[in-house]
Amino acid sequence: MLDVSQGDATPVRKQKFYQILYVQVLFAIVVGILLGHFHAQWGEAMKPLGDGFIKLVKMIIAPVIFLTVTTGIAAMSDLKKVGRVVGKAMIYFLIFSTLALVVGMIVSHVVQPGAGMHINPASLDSKAVQDYVNKAHDSTITGFLLNIIPNTMVSPFVSGDILQVLFVAVLFGISLAIVGERGRPVTAFLQALASPVFKLVAILMRAAPIGAFGAMAFTIGKYGIGSVVNLAMLVGTFYLTALLFVVIVLGAVARYNGFSIFSLIRYIREELLLVLGTSSSEAALPTLMQKMERAGCAKSVVGLVVPTGYSFNLDGTNIYMTMAALFIAQACDIPLSLGDQILLLLVAMLSSKGAAGVTGAGFITLAATLSVVPTIPVAAMALILGVDRFMSECRALTNLVGNATAAVVVARWEGELDRERLDAAMAGNALPLDEPAAMPAHQPSVSHA
Repeated sequence: MLDVSQGDATPVRKQKFYQILYVQVLFAIVVGILLGHFHAQWGEAMKPLGDGFIKLVKMIIAPVIFLTVTTGIAAMSDLKKVGRVVGKAMIYFLIFSTLALVVGMIVSHVVQPGAGMHINPASLDSKAVQDYVNKAHDSTITGFLLNIIPNTMVSPFVSGDILQVLFVAVLFGISLAIVGERGRPVTAFLQALASPVFKLVAILMRAAPIGAFGAMAFTIGKYGIGSVVNLAMLVGTFYLTALLFVVIVLGAVARYNGFSIFSLIRYIREELLLVLGTSSSEAALPTLMQKMERAGCAKSVVGLVVPTGYSFNLDGTNIYMTMAALFIAQACDIPLSLGDQILLLLVAMLSSKGAAGVTGAGFITLAATLSVVPTIPVAAMALILGVDRFMSECRALTNLVGNATAAVVVARWEGELDRERLDAAMAGNALPLDEPAAMPAHQPSVSHA
């Protein structure tokens, strides 16, 4: 059950299975696939439903991040902790983003999904990817960093830029913490404001099945299931690699930190289904932040790690980049030297940050990477344009699991993890935020399988 009203003391009633939101979302996804497959034109016409839902969620993301981060930092007695949390999060992001790039490259060499296609790059239509190339040229590291600073304090709430909102929230939270007692009325007001804002999130989430239906019907109606079949090797290899990365790499990290990656996936299954239906990880951001708080991660850690991870911790996108680049090289019979591949890794590591937060970021980041690595023609991206939409869902799912894992790990590193709450959440008995974290003696503990 997707319970995003954890702040309420009202007991949650037992729901029938068809009333549970994630069941409704799953049903909507299936219906959307069927409609898009058998009535493609009707499926394409459902696009406004998916777009409308994502706009609804984006409408509330800025207030959620601002309230969570500001009140979390304002409650800190040690402001050095803010720097420590951000520093530890960045170290984590850098290590696992790089590891994801390497994993994608290794699997591509082993499986070689593009081998045997013998495509002549000159025969491809470069106009199909020109728009992405233009956006990639506009996405530089310097521009990305400068863009974090908003024009005014209120402009991030208009544009909805996650990192700009985070920037303002951190500065305002630090200011509240510094002024101390004089800032208490403002902090109390923001804490009170959080309750109706999160209730609004709960209301908006009821539209999730409609959004998932519209987005999935459009995807299948426009691109067709047949487009996946033509490039099934690449799509299948990417999904399998992402799955192995989550189960083996993130699973090992989870096990070392005292919880099961499968328990975590089960705990955030509603958010994962929402991402699967909408192909947008932003749709799950507000509820993911609340869930990680409810799982025992301190509010200040969640507020800093999760939104930042949406731009810097892109495990799924990084796997996709090296895999797609090598697929194109293999399909066009272009041999890559070791130097070319190292250059590809380094450029991808940087460009994945430069194009973060842009719509279609995965494809734009790939264009930015290939435009710097001259060996692989950018025009050859047209090969995977038709199936990119299907792979974007897997990118978003992997990114979401990676950010949830990062929140728990950084909270543990910082000593801000409530182990009893984590155990209860992983065992399927998550405690409301206003309830003490004392677990009954008979309650099962977290599985370390």
